Amino acid sequence: MNKTKLTAFLLAAGLSVSGVAAAETFGAAAQNQQGAAQTVAAAKKLADDHKVVLEGSIVKKTGHEHYEFRDASGSVTVEIDDDDWRGLSVTAADKVRIEGEVEHKRGGQVEIEVDRIVKL
Repeated sequence: MNKTKLTAFLLAAGLSVSGVAAAETFGAAAQNQQGAAQTVAAAKKLADDHKVVLEGSIVKKTGHEHYEFRDASGSVTVEIDDDDWRGLSVTAADKVRIEGEVEHKRGGQVEIEVDRIVKL
């Protein structure tokens, strides 16, 4: 490889690596910008697929893998797959942290699809 081609290659490789780093930084910034809703009321105002972390209580089961989650600001339906419980047992008196994503359903209903639940 002659010196000009080598310089062009190294320059392109450097830009490629810096582009990846910039994309990773942008991705992290975008994720931080989304942030985590602190309340049910705030979560209900977020767009689909927005990641949320909420703390409150599972007050009752409303259907297969569906529950009512409540905090001081209100309540929302959460979907917790059977395998996501990982043997955890909670009552309405227990405080839990849920991590998941906002889903807008037909009729304007908001639901949180839970990826992780932890008893506090």
